[in-house]
Amino acid sequence: MESIMPIKRPIDQSARAESVTVRYLTDSQVDKLVAAAREHSRYPNRDAAMILLAYHHGLRVAELCAMRWDQIDIKAGTLAVPRVKNGTPGVHPLPAADRAVLRALPREGKLVFTTERDHPMAPAGVRAIMRRLGKLAGLGRVHPHMLRHAAGYKLVNQGTDIRVIQAYLGHRNISNTVRYTEVDVTRFKGLF
Repeated sequence: MESIMPIKRPIDQSARAESVTVRYLTDSQVDKLVAAAREHSRYPNRDAAMILLAYHHGLRVAELCAMRWDQIDIKAGTLAVPRVKNGTPGVHPLPAADRAVLRALPREGKLVFTTERDHPMAPAGVRAIMRRLGKLAGLGRVHPHMLRHAAGYKLVNQGTDIRVIQAYLGHRNISNTVRYTEVDVTRFKGLF
């Protein structure tokens, strides 16, 4: 008798949002998080910018906290992305939305994201902000790494080549990128 492997089903986020931590966010959930930042944050421009940049560029929280103004060329529309964890650095295009939120930030000092006392943002501080905004947005417990995962899953689901995603996220090993294909709904389309 064959054993049947259980299928991982998507979590019904609306029914169990408070009790379940999902691994990534959808576009509409990222929009809700940004809206919560704009409506409820003490520093709405900074917090919305952190969310959008982490999502659009697949940034880890340490990469976000360490982001400097000299990495950004708003005129040319590029962002130099150094990676932590021995990742491969790259240069990403800056979408218009990213350029707009960056223009709204004060350019004091070297770092893009600072606290109200002009100190560097700490990863723990960003995690606390995301957790608070996630609850306010009705998304349950949200953490910054979910935005990195959201970028990976979005790129896979729109049909981006896995090697391009690997380079974009700065993965040295493709096995770290392949995880994003597990929920790709399009990969079985047209098989029969």
